[in-house]
Amino acid sequence: MSLRLGDIAPNFKAQTSLGEIDFYTYLGSGWGVLFSHPADYTPICTTELGKTALLQGEFEKRNVKVLALSVDSVSSHKAWINDINETQHVNVGFPIIADEDKSIATAYGMIHPNASETFTVRSLFIIGPDKKIKLMITYPASTGRNFYEVLRVIDSLQLTADYSVATPADWKEGEDVVVVPSISTEDAIKKFPKGVKVVKPYLRYTPQPNK
Repeated sequence: MSLRLGDIAPNFKAQTSLGEIDFYTYLGSGWGVLFSHPADYTPICTTELGKTALLQGEFEKRNVKVLALSVDSVSSHKAWINDINETQHVNVGFPIIADEDKSIATAYGMIHPNASETFTVRSLFIIGPDKKIKLMITYPASTGRNFYEVLRVIDSLQLTADYSVATPADWKEGEDVVVVPSISTEDAIKKFPKGVKVVKPYLRYTPQPNK
């Protein structure tokens, strides 16, 4: 059965470019981003890993650990990292999983036979501290991901996990948020002292509560 939002992310042990890891142990009590790549030494993957390395400090600020995965070997990963560091002007400091038997890719549904029977598609999972899957995005192999969007989603997930709000279209950190429908306007006014703007009974805005 394919994974769905809210499912427990499968745990695994794996060899990586930084040694053997246990996935749950690696994540600890924080958040995680697990994302797959069709293969080493491919141009779009090189730019994606470079961008992730460039943004690693942003992930760390949010208590998020990142892991990449492809079905190539550890030795291939290590050699490829040299190319990534050189061409993208970064230092890849997160593990790249060697999933040569495709067991992790299979458990996470990263191989789509109609796209390719051998290579993973560009799947990305955001996993919460409760080890549940909070977001899944799948791109075709030809399209690189937007990692600023991944950070935006993490900001939304972490905010809405702690407050009775949701984030509107194109929301960015620091902008107004929406009061969830389960909270009455009367209760919302008490709950959000910065103010509640009622546009419709079901559409109510309030400043981001943790700012």
